Amino acid sequence: MKKVARFEKVSPKQFAEGWRDIFGSEEGAEEALNRIPLPRRATIGSAGYDFSLPFDLELAPGQTAKIPTGIRAKIEDGWVLLIYPRSGLGFKYRLQLNNTVGVIDSDYYFSSNEGHIFIKVTNDSNEGKTLSLQAGDCFAQGIFTPFGITEYDDADGVRDGGFGSTSGAVR
Repeated sequence: MKKVARFEKVSPKQFAEGWRDIFGSEEGAEEALNRIPLPRRATIGSAGYDFSLPFDLELAPGQTAKIPTGIRAKIEDGWVLLIYPRSGLGFKYRLQLNNTVGVIDSDYYFSSNEGHIFIKVTNDSNEGKTLSLQAGDCFAQGIFTPFGITEYDDADGVRDGGFGSTSGAVR
């Protein structure tokens, strides 16, 4: 296997900003960041790197949560990190990512938010099941995959941010 990336934690300051956005204060942010493990594969045959929750999460059907993972990824050019819900949670609860698949580009690492990966999930259960997970439980998985470009590609935009930050660069 080719090694194409490295996971790191974002700085305590950056994580606290994401935490405050969700909880309204920074209380508990430092402890949560310290408990978050770097994503890892569960078995030698696993494609996905498991992302862990930084806090307890309970989602009734139809409820959504924005999760600051505390993680960033330094990725080689020509590769992308795709984020999906854990298969079992999707199967049991119809846990969905709000953007269907998270796309973490290699240049996101250099953004002013340190490339902090946020994952927004919804319990889309149509069976009335409430999802209950504890801090530290794995809820999403990331898979690295190569990508190609067209012969006439002339992209020269520079990213500084996450969602929608490259829309102005598209011609």
